[in-house]
Amino acid sequence: MNDERVVEEIVTKFLLNTCRLRPKFSRPAVQAAVMCGRLANENPDSDTGLIPLTTGSVAEFYIEPMIPHIGDVDVMDHLSTDLAIPPGHPPPTQLPDEFHNYVRVFEIVDSHLPGYVYLELRYLLTECVNDGKYNAVEYDQVACLSNRFPGHENMHIHGPAVLTVSSGKILSSDAVFCTRCLVWPPQAADWPTRHRNYDWPDSATVDRVVSYGCDVVPVAHRQCRQDEWMSKHQWRLSFSRAEIVLINSWMPVQQIVYHMLRVFMKTERLTDSADNSEAGKLSNYHIKTLMLWACELKPNIWWTNDFSLVGICIELLDDLAVWLTQERCPHYFINNCNLIDSSFNLDMVHRQLSSISKSWLSSWFVDNYIRRCS
Repeated sequence: MNDERVVEEIVTKFLLNTCRLRPKFSRPAVQAAVMCGRLANENPDSDTGLIPLTTGSVAEFYIEPMIPHIGDVDVMDHLSTDLAIPPGHPPPTQLPDEFHNYVRVFEIVDSHLPGYVYLELRYLLTECVNDGKYNAVEYDQVACLSNRFPGHENMHIHGPAVLTVSSGKILSSDAVFCTRCLVWPPQAADWPTRHRNYDWPDSATVDRVVSYGCDVVPVAHRQCRQDEWMSKHQWRLSFSRAEIVLINSWMPVQQIVYHMLRVFMKTERLTDSADNSEAGKLSNYHIKTLMLWACELKPNIWWTNDFSLVGICIELLDDLAVWLTQERCPHYFINNCNLIDSSFNLDMVHRQLSSISKSWLSSWFVDNYIRRCS
């Protein structure tokens, strides 16, 4: 028993001592900045500009472990001529400088599946030269925005992302096209005000998250992809901006645990390689959701008392196993949205998670993490 505890302590000390603060100008960060610049200037002769944002692991993690957790560079970019608003929301009279002087405004319309929507053209905005405010003209026809992006038919679609690979680059790059919504969506209206016992996220962080609104990404729910019309017009609400803010507010131990869970689940082939929740099996997004809920529902002392990184991972994997038994993974922002259902093939994952012990997982990290690093 003492030997098992020693191995546990070795794993904890190793991860704590080797997961350093990430350099500001790390290679992935520089590549992400270069990609953002390239996307922003992709069509210099066109009035339609792309406004990029670095997302995914490059933006979320502020630690740099010895085993990389960044598989590719993720960038979301939206058109400067398109904007989404919640249903019934008045057309904006002022917009950030990044928007064009002529903007199409689409209303977000719920589908029959929580978190999935359609975009219907409602207004045309024109910026007034005198005061910089926008005048709105109501669109007199119903026009539903397609989730297909013309001009990118020959690129490899990876979930909602367009995968671009260049031999001169360190990492592959995923460009996710989206439509920007500057307003916090009513589908997640309960999130800012719900009761939190342990003050995470705190009120300042909640206000910051809400101020960023959300995005709408062009992907249909897996149950709708066989339908000709829905597969081309259904979109998904994205909270990538919110997730970046929240994950960057985590304690270092929480970032390290998130890294450990991702490495373990991916190495054991318990998650799909894609960072989305669309594949009918577990993904990094499910692990992220598990961590977000844990950070909100568990007190700080849970993360630091009787400190063992392996012990924390075991308890979180147990929580995940319970979710799988109940066929539920509650969306962190949308309270009636379940990220797994009966179509997921999770029996094998559940069996493996249920059999994991502290001693086994400690040995796993020694063999598959520490030895790899050395």
